[in-house]
Amino acid sequence: MLQQLITVTELSGSRREIGLAHGRTHALLIQRSLEVYDRLFHDFVGIRWVRARAEAKRFGRMIERGFPEILEEMDAIAEGAGVEPIDILTLNCRSEISLTRASGGCSAFSLAHAGTQWLAQNWDWRTDQLHNVVALRIQGRDAAPLVSVGEAGMVAKIGLNAHGIGVCLNAIRSQTCGEGLPIHVALRKILESPDMESALAVASRDRVCSPAHFLVASASGEAVGLEVHPGEPGRLGAEGGVVTHTNHLYAPDATAQVEDFPRPDSRPRLARLDDLLGQALPAKGPVDERTLFEILADHHGEPLSICRHFNPAQPPEERMETLFGVVMNLTERRLTLRHGKPCETEEALEVSL
Repeated sequence: MLQQLITVTELSGSRREIGLAHGRTHALLIQRSLEVYDRLFHDFVGIRWVRARAEAKRFGRMIERGFPEILEEMDAIAEGAGVEPIDILTLNCRSEISLTRASGGCSAFSLAHAGTQWLAQNWDWRTDQLHNVVALRIQGRDAAPLVSVGEAGMVAKIGLNAHGIGVCLNAIRSQTCGEGLPIHVALRKILESPDMESALAVASRDRVCSPAHFLVASASGEAVGLEVHPGEPGRLGAEGGVVTHTNHLYAPDATAQVEDFPRPDSRPRLARLDDLLGQALPAKGPVDERTLFEILADHHGEPLSICRHFNPAQPPEERMETLFGVVMNLTERRLTLRHGKPCETEEALEVSL
């Protein structure tokens, strides 16, 4: 995997203007993402893109109820990229369509330390999406500026906004799917939230139609792990200023309602995160992005490590590797991205709001 330094894509204006600019700027990457997910849907659930498009239509009705304005932006992304609106809808519902098999990876944590609130994570996924990663800075007319790092053509993934609200994502493999917002649409609604109460309400009021973990934190020092699903989410509060999560459910309110099927690496990565955050940080002194990227670059217990590399023991279609690491200083409204494995590069994109 050759790494390249990503530049931030500036998007502003109305929903339509934001979507058109997104689609035109990243048309080639969006078209490549559609090809990647055609292969992934075939590998994991035995369907091709035409069938996936048909399955995505029911999620469009859920978005219409819970976040209708984002549909205008999604339609404009399609227009700008030269694809059909149903293609962009399907791309943004890819987690729901492949949820029975594709759990991905990802190791995430929040840290309140020395007066600063941090969020950080690795995003682990199939290698063929490495060069379809984009960083978007969005200034809409009806929400504060936000930054999102994710996949071209998708309305959001991991990021923060100018109010100091940030969110990370961990995939959960489960056969549960019900009513609510698709995962990536819910993430965008969180990133448009003006405060923590509104952000948490996306999970408890709007609901999320399939299981995932959203790690939500604010510049004021509050952090909550939300194990979302169509019912009331499981909640994980900070202990010693820390919340950690990988790819299995462990909040009692969630495990009582949802059955998940984590891969063997999830629990060892969670235990290692807890060890590192409990032992490797100075008791009182400040930490910085470099310190936290060292945690994301950890290889203890490989191949079941926080920083994930090619593992030939896995079936080819299930080989997940770390595609980027991100560290967010919510107090200072700053996001720092290392594209590729954080152990292999110190080059970074820094975006401030």
